[in-house]
Amino acid sequence: MPQYTAPLRDMQFVLHELLHVEEELKQLPKHAEVDADIINQVLEEGGKFASNVIFPLNHSGDREGCHIDKEKHTVTTPKGFKEAYQQYVEAGWPALACDPEYGGQGLPVVLNNSFFEMMNSANQAWMMYPGLCHGAYECLHAHGTPEQKKVYLPKLVSGEWTGTMCLTESHCGTDLGLLRTKAEPQADGSYKITGGKIFISAGEHDMAPNIIHLVLARLPDAPAGTKGISLFLVPKFIPNADGSLGARNGITVGAIEEKMGIHGNATCQMNLDGAVGWLIGEPNKGLNAMFVMMNAARLGVGMQSLGLTEVAYQNAVVYAKDRLQMRSLTGPKAPDKPADPIIVHPDVRRMLLTARAYAEGGRAFSSYVALMIDKELNHPDEAVRKDAADQVALLTPIVKSFLTDNGWISTSEALQVYGGHGFIAEWGMEQFVRDARINMIYEGTNTIQSLDLLGRKILMDNGAKLRKFGAQIQAFVEDNGLDEKMNEFITPLADIGDKVTKLTMEIGMKAFQNQDEVGAAAVPYLRVAGHLVFAYFFARMAKIALEKENSGDSFYKAKLATARFYFARLLPETAMLIRQARSGSANLMAMEEDSF
Repeated sequence: MPQYTAPLRDMQFVLHELLHVEEELKQLPKHAEVDADIINQVLEEGGKFASNVIFPLNHSGDREGCHIDKEKHTVTTPKGFKEAYQQYVEAGWPALACDPEYGGQGLPVVLNNSFFEMMNSANQAWMMYPGLCHGAYECLHAHGTPEQKKVYLPKLVSGEWTGTMCLTESHCGTDLGLLRTKAEPQADGSYKITGGKIFISAGEHDMAPNIIHLVLARLPDAPAGTKGISLFLVPKFIPNADGSLGARNGITVGAIEEKMGIHGNATCQMNLDGAVGWLIGEPNKGLNAMFVMMNAARLGVGMQSLGLTEVAYQNAVVYAKDRLQMRSLTGPKAPDKPADPIIVHPDVRRMLLTARAYAEGGRAFSSYVALMIDKELNHPDEAVRKDAADQVALLTPIVKSFLTDNGWISTSEALQVYGGHGFIAEWGMEQFVRDARINMIYEGTNTIQSLDLLGRKILMDNGAKLRKFGAQIQAFVEDNGLDEKMNEFITPLADIGDKVTKLTMEIGMKAFQNQDEVGAAAVPYLRVAGHLVFAYFFARMAKIALEKENSGDSFYKAKLATARFYFARLLPETAMLIRQARSGSANLMAMEEDSF
């Protein structure tokens, strides 16, 4: 059976030695009192909860799945899920990074992000129930009316109620401008909402007494397309004036989707039949409000795959050290045994190091983005907030896409370490692979994220955000360029930085003539950009490890070995990707449709 131990040592390295979060948080009045001891204590307790409470439910929850009673419109989650959620609420975990005004603990996003990684390693399907609540909280906190905040935020912060976002319809996924759900205004200021939504994660369940749905719909006079979408708050039960549960609302589950993975999460078809809702934000400006939730969700989806990358790596290592197969090519390494453990074989190590490098790089990168969110929200200097916001805008699609692509690669490599046993359910690896696959689709497919990065975040502002981040990399290169020990990291980092600059300019020039050039280049371009970011953080981590490799702590030698593997074995993928991105759209668009 699989196992999981929270990677606390590496998390502490990233937060304290790489990012110096304690010093960074002292600049933010809201978080100035958060020190290393608080951070470490939260991580340690979070790791215990992940390993001891929800990880044991991961395999059984996958096998059991969720069950629907269509007559009663109810869903039962797998055995133990509801009880684990009550422990989660009682321990105060939902309130970790929420506003103290509504009962939150007011801790920084960068700490909450690490907690989410552990929870996703332990049980992604379970974590999606409370994980979506945080996005609903963020949306209402930013765009809700004072009355909405007073009624709903304390319940979401405490975890007493949960939340969802209801976007997708059967005829429209990414193209939300096609949605048909209607909202009719009522005399009392509410709206009657009618339509159908699909793929609604945690849309119905038995883990909390009320579910707050954030629903996209159209007003009667709404303009066509995305400019005519409004956002509504639609509770499962309409609260009474005293906050208790009132009448059952007209939003019900019609079916549970039969999925490839995340069987423990109820992915629902939701029917709205004159459901009562209230407008969030301005009429026809629903996407503006929903994007607060979607951006939080995109970082969250990246953490889902990072979590799966870590847990798959951990289990593959245990197996590789124990499984005996053949002898080492350089002679027996375990002469007292009939064969050597497979970890002695070079390609097994390649698979393990691939997962390890993608986990460690993803942890550093996502923690940095989370810290930038804290700065964007809380720094007293407006210029610092603006710079942080630009970085978050630029890096969010990379977090979502690069980490989920890498999660799919890593879980697949980890499964391969097991050979035939990896394909057998009892070992747990095949579940990690199945669960990882959905993350490349969630919250805008990775192609959509790539188009957002290249088209909107880079070309639309003539590369200003990219140049700003590139200047940060260039400064690091210049500061360390004369250090001979750093040469093996600085030279390839500088090289990929130059190549990204040239590739961006080339695609931009082509796009003036033909916008299909952006669509043709976007996916490989994002992956190149992801490697640029990873190379930067691995070079920074290598610098720290070089300074401490003789300290007697084997952690730093392992960090150096992982960094060297990344630069030697994974970064070179960019050569192929750059050639793909430069090849243009003609080889994709030339074939007539009838020839497919």
